[in-house]
Amino acid sequence: MNSRREFLSTVAAAPTLLAQNQPLNIVYLHSHDSGRYLAPYGYPVPTPNLKKLAAEGVLFRNAFSAAPTCSPSRACLLTGQCAHQNGMLGLAHRGFSMTDYKHHLLHTLRTAGYKSVLAGLQHIAAKPETIGFDEIRKPKSTSARDVAPQAVAFLDTKPAGPFFLDAGFFETHREFPNPTPEDDPRYIQPPTPMPDKPETRADMAGFHASARILDRGIGMILEALARNGYAENTLVISTTDHGLAFPRMKCNLTDTGWGVSLIMRGPGVFSGGKVVDAMVSHLDVFPTLCEVLNLPKPAWLEGKSMLPVLTGKAKEINEEVFAEVNYHASYEPARAVRTLRYKYIRRFDGRKTQVLPNCDDSPSKSLWLEQGWQQKQFASEELYDLVFDPNEQANLAASNPGVLKEMQGRLEAWMKRTNDPLLRGPVKAPAGAKVNPVDGISPKDTPVDAR
Repeated sequence: MNSRREFLSTVAAAPTLLAQNQPLNIVYLHSHDSGRYLAPYGYPVPTPNLKKLAAEGVLFRNAFSAAPTCSPSRACLLTGQCAHQNGMLGLAHRGFSMTDYKHHLLHTLRTAGYKSVLAGLQHIAAKPETIGFDEIRKPKSTSARDVAPQAVAFLDTKPAGPFFLDAGFFETHREFPNPTPEDDPRYIQPPTPMPDKPETRADMAGFHASARILDRGIGMILEALARNGYAENTLVISTTDHGLAFPRMKCNLTDTGWGVSLIMRGPGVFSGGKVVDAMVSHLDVFPTLCEVLNLPKPAWLEGKSMLPVLTGKAKEINEEVFAEVNYHASYEPARAVRTLRYKYIRRFDGRKTQVLPNCDDSPSKSLWLEQGWQQKQFASEELYDLVFDPNEQANLAASNPGVLKEMQGRLEAWMKRTNDPLLRGPVKAPAGAKVNPVDGISPKDTPVDAR
């Protein structure tokens, strides 16, 4: 399907989406470390543009990353493959990379006539040219303050053909900006895993300030879509990579670690302020786009189209979703499976204490360290009842052997099906990759070359 005429005919055939042979543009907006701590999910975080986007589109309440670490999460969404399948086992700026960048979504879209444009952070390759974008715009920083104007400038050129615009933002990654007067820590609640203390409230105030910058940038891009006449024929996909950069969130397989925001706004089933409670994964985005655009699904895709839950034909598309951690700053091999009722987490390194370099430095981390977090032990296997224990505090692995066995079986079957290298022993980092010793404290400590 190489010609524009063939492309338009297939898009027009997609049910309930487009009329008059309009091409469906795609805008992919992704933030750093935001989890679901945004206004559309009921949190008093100053993100009115994201809330408006949700009110006009579809809000997924139970969306999950496939890996709660920065580069692997993005690579999973953009390839439709889990991290140990697409090869992104760690951070791109530390020497990790995908096995085949041709698996990136843009290459499938290119067969349908799409122009691909990067405006901002991508975080899946050491050099963005490796990925294969048709156009790379280079803002002076990856802050939304600089990324949004570059994305807007592209939209203001009024591109005629279908386009895939990738706009990635540094926010809400640390270090947070200073809180504004509107982000008064006296009236801010810290995220769920953290105690309500002056230190954690002040820390969360910085997150609020960062979220303001993110939301304003997103608002600029949405306004440019409307101003240039693209709002009606563009599918906007807004998400983040994983949970907040607080202890027990980012880099963790709790829901606060791999639960993510996901908002999609576009024509037809992607409009109307819907709220979807079905459990979905980032892996489901790529196959959904293939079905929407009537494109052949690449053989490597692992996810499922979300259209059945959007059209009301199905209540759920997934009985289970999976996530993994391999490398972040340090090696911390772990896997998890989640059903609607239960969560099972297994660690494979034999450690009983936290890998501290995999938690970003912060006032909240310092508070926990002062209270003995470094000595706090955990089990190699964890089982949680997400109905009665949504904060995952009561480990049932020893007291519910029947469910434990079932969840162990689910995880093992997935690892075998996806040829998980962890089944054969420790996963090696590529030569030259930078890795922190697991017994360190901070990700800012001097890393060593992987051997």
